[in-house]
Amino acid sequence: MQDTLDHIGKRVRYWRLRRNLGRKQFADMIGRSTSWLDKIETGERGLVLIPAIELVAEALSIDPGVLTDAPAAARAADCVDPAEVAAIRAVLGRYPGLAASPQETPAVARLARQAEYLDHAWTSSHFTTIAQQLPKLLEAAQAAALTASPSEEVEVHRVLVMSYRLASSMLLKFESHDLAWLAADRAMHTALAVDDTWSQARATRSVARAMTAARQRAEAVDALISMTDRMRPEVPGESGTLLSLFGMLYLAAAISAAEQEDAALALSMHEEAFQAAERMEPHYDTHHTHFGRTNVAIHRVSALVRLHEADVALRFASTIPPGALNALPPERRANFLLDLTQANTHRGNYTDATRNLAQAERIAPQEVRCRPVAHSLLRALLSTTTGEPARQIRQIAHRAGVPA
Repeated sequence: MQDTLDHIGKRVRYWRLRRNLGRKQFADMIGRSTSWLDKIETGERGLVLIPAIELVAEALSIDPGVLTDAPAAARAADCVDPAEVAAIRAVLGRYPGLAASPQETPAVARLARQAEYLDHAWTSSHFTTIAQQLPKLLEAAQAAALTASPSEEVEVHRVLVMSYRLASSMLLKFESHDLAWLAADRAMHTALAVDDTWSQARATRSVARAMTAARQRAEAVDALISMTDRMRPEVPGESGTLLSLFGMLYLAAAISAAEQEDAALALSMHEEAFQAAERMEPHYDTHHTHFGRTNVAIHRVSALVRLHEADVALRFASTIPPGALNALPPERRANFLLDLTQANTHRGNYTDATRNLAQAERIAPQEVRCRPVAHSLLRALLSTTTGEPARQIRQIAHRAGVPA
């Protein structure tokens, strides 16, 4: 029993901290003392009565089973949950410029460090970290943009663009398309408020990805090509900051073209991106785009999968050096493996598909256990695999909460 009490208490503490709630604040929310809460969280006192469990769970915006059931607790801890999406929605619904007096904001340099930290969390596929901290960063960056001095104007707008971009990208992964569109549109309006090609390029990519998800694929390609045309004269003189973004715009255009089944356009955009990559070092990395030959190659695989060219995609993937793939961050590698899973499933290579999906889970658990696209792949494999691959798929499905 003590082991159970310890685990429940640790889960209460975990979710209290994940909700950014102080001890007294949370104790007041549930009508208890801080000493009572301390005893619960340390396991000294048991949280065993159903009404008490339900009260605590409701205050934390979680299902009671997340506190009492180990598998449910593990799944919930892995994934972004509705309360965190709602917190992002709430920030997007506020307009600090309407306030009678602006709020105090941290120094711009501090906000920039926070944005960089969350950008690293993104490339590591730590989406729960982003979901927990992004609303506060968004709110602070929105306020800072209203009061920034002329010397800080570009930097603070970059932070705000990065924050909106992170919100949009994460929401797209979890298929909250309308909210992702809103965040991307905010990024674009923020970028256009300053004369900064870097901000405009990043915002354009976010808007185009949101357009593609909303099936406005032709408009997405038009926006991306317009931005590359606009920034092309600046790239030679600012290659250290703009060349990778320039190439990534073409990669986004290739994916949008593939989504509308325009193979010729997708190939043309891929070739433009490859030419940009040829002007860089093989593993060149700037502003966390991880742009380079390998990223161009895995985007080509992704485009071919979307064009329903599974055989061609698998052959192309086999030409990418494993060492080059391992140099990419977890988010990029996991998504490449999800593309391979889809291609192998389409070809009936279920053993290979299972191996791809298992590898993706090892590299970036949240990509597989939480994302709707991975759940769809799991359901497909659950109905087709046999033998040892079937056993592995059932285990992954259990961790992801997908009924076997």
